[in-house]
Amino acid sequence: MIGRLRGIVAEVAEEDALIDVGGVGYVVRCGARTLGRLPAPGDETILHVETQWSEAAGPRLYGFLSREERRAFVMLQAIQGVGPKAALGVLDVLPPADLAAAVAREDKAAVARANGVGPKLALRIIVELKDKPISDGLVAGAHAGLGGAVAAKPVATAAGEAVAALMGLGVAEITARRMVDQALIRLGDGAGEAALIKAALQELGR
Repeated sequence: MIGRLRGIVAEVAEEDALIDVGGVGYVVRCGARTLGRLPAPGDETILHVETQWSEAAGPRLYGFLSREERRAFVMLQAIQGVGPKAALGVLDVLPPADLAAAVAREDKAAVARANGVGPKLALRIIVELKDKPISDGLVAGAHAGLGGAVAAKPVATAAGEAVAALMGLGVAEITARRMVDQALIRLGDGAGEAALIKAALQELGR
């Protein structure tokens, strides 16, 4: 089973990317959000991979830019009626932290914005993901009596702090997040705040 790929982006298509690892090309199915955040062809990337097997299609690789996205993908597919395509669709419109917040608010409409997810399935997703650690440091929520859910307080992450620091320097939020995403790809998920800020500023200074 393949759990992680580090290689060169060879091609990016509508639904997948071709990653060259030591001369071997791996076709990795990705959501639109992930494909849009990949480096340009010829640059290196790291993808966290979920490997699935079916008799009809054989092995298929699904790739994500963070471990929490891969974990959320696996959690979504554990829900009856949610296949790979629907799970990718959910993560396209709701990254893990946003999905956790939507579940905590019981925001069925937000989940139903995903391709292939209707109101009934959106409700099932919300019910099944209650109290699950969808995003790092953020539990989706616990039932409060009969009428609601309460989100746990998010825990600050190095990436989040780096984005905030860049915004404090006058960088637009969307640009800051893109720069930090690229820094995480190069440095790995364990990189600290200072290293991420330094790498992001180097990217800005190109």
